[in-house]
Amino acid sequence: MRTKPTDAEEHLWQHLRERRLAGNKFRRQHLIGAYIVDFYCPEARLIIEVDGPVHDKLKEYDQHREGDLLAGGYKVIRFTNKEIFESLDGVLKKILDEMQSCK
Repeated sequence: MRTKPTDAEEHLWQHLRERRLAGNKFRRQHLIGAYIVDFYCPEARLIIEVDGPVHDKLKEYDQHREGDLLAGGYKVIRFTNKEIFESLDGVLKKILDEMQSCK
């Protein structure tokens, strides 16, 4: 497991941890099957992935991975580092909207 989050992951985590987002519980660097996901909300079965520049080279792997997670009954949403740093309010709103659709 990765022990050092990226700056974007750490920034988002500060808004998800300790039930800070509308009382929802999130886990970070959570193991699901063969994959470690960035953030996971068990109540909504929602996975949040934060994509930095390295993901530009991993598109095929990410698609396969996401397909496996979707087949397992999880919902996956992705954000770029740029979205987290430049539009955090929009990111948090989208997470809340997705959580509502999962319930």
